[in-house]
Amino acid sequence: MNRRSFLRTAAIGAAAAIVPGTVKAAMPAIINAGTDKLKLKFFPYELKLRHAFNLARNSRTTTPDVQVELTYDGVTGYGEASMPPYLGESTRSVMDFLSKLNLEQFNDPFQIEKILDYMESVAPGNNAAKASVDIALHDICGKLMRQPWYRIWGYDGSQTPVTSYTIGIDTPEIVRKKVDEAAPYKLLKVKMGLDRDRETVEIIRSMRPDTPICCDVNQGWTDRQHALDMCNWLADNGCLFVEQPFDKKNLDDSAWLTAHSPIPVIADESVQRLKDVSALAGAFSGINIKLMKSGGMNEARKMADMARGLGMKVMVGCMTETSCAVTAASQLAPITDYADLDGNLLISNDRFRGMEVKEGRITLSGLPGIGVERI
Repeated sequence: MNRRSFLRTAAIGAAAAIVPGTVKAAMPAIINAGTDKLKLKFFPYELKLRHAFNLARNSRTTTPDVQVELTYDGVTGYGEASMPPYLGESTRSVMDFLSKLNLEQFNDPFQIEKILDYMESVAPGNNAAKASVDIALHDICGKLMRQPWYRIWGYDGSQTPVTSYTIGIDTPEIVRKKVDEAAPYKLLKVKMGLDRDRETVEIIRSMRPDTPICCDVNQGWTDRQHALDMCNWLADNGCLFVEQPFDKKNLDDSAWLTAHSPIPVIADESVQRLKDVSALAGAFSGINIKLMKSGGMNEARKMADMARGLGMKVMVGCMTETSCAVTAASQLAPITDYADLDGNLLISNDRFRGMEVKEGRITLSGLPGIGVERI
């Protein structure tokens, strides 16, 4: 048996031990049997948006991104770091962080926790940069096991939610165009936080009267009574939940609104890593988990488990990303209440093929690892 086959066999056995019923064969546990080393390559890649992305606090037509390739024993794992402005990371900061890593000291890609702990020791923060390596590690390990991560974790891939399609803040003409483009989707996400919020919803309702919506304020509201009035009005107009109504540090108003709103209030900017989750119980109805905030798939799954334990709703989202990171995030979709995984659909220069949306619902690719292939 060659080394790659040995590692794959051992890994499948470990997966069976960790996730009962996922893989039925009884195999030995993973051991550090390899002599190859992890090799890291990365390069900048600017994501080009199909439409200007307008939020309550900024607007952009591109998103900086860094693409990552991690190789081990002839197997390549893909990852990426996408950096929208509010995260505080940049192409330079991501590449500087990745340049500091010495991943060649590791000759077993299945030591995910150990490798991630090492990255934490190199520098704090840099969540998107860390996510890029975490995603690539998961891709390698899943490929060695010949399984997608939703199966390794023991999830039912058929139990995925519908995903929303984002309608940004824009002119009435562009809003109508975006609603037309969103025809295949069964849930629309409406960006809010300016003085024409109601007008945008009314345009959507004139075109799609029965399609559920959710609303993302991106910290754009400042008055709690106005926020409650809007939530009552939105509830009457088929809105399922409202996301991040106030500044991320304003937990008092968020808690008040959560207590009075007829619809759930979901945290986005207020939550990044696992350590943030417990403090938000009571202030929000649920959390929006994004790999670029959480540092990757490993911590994202822990966040979902903690939120469930606290009685909170779980949403998985994304930034504007290629299908690489979006499909990696989709591995968590079977255990979520809501999904907003359309970031790859908002760009014109995707490098990958992976998760698809069929009849509005997330459809997992079934490919091993994170579930993508290069175009």
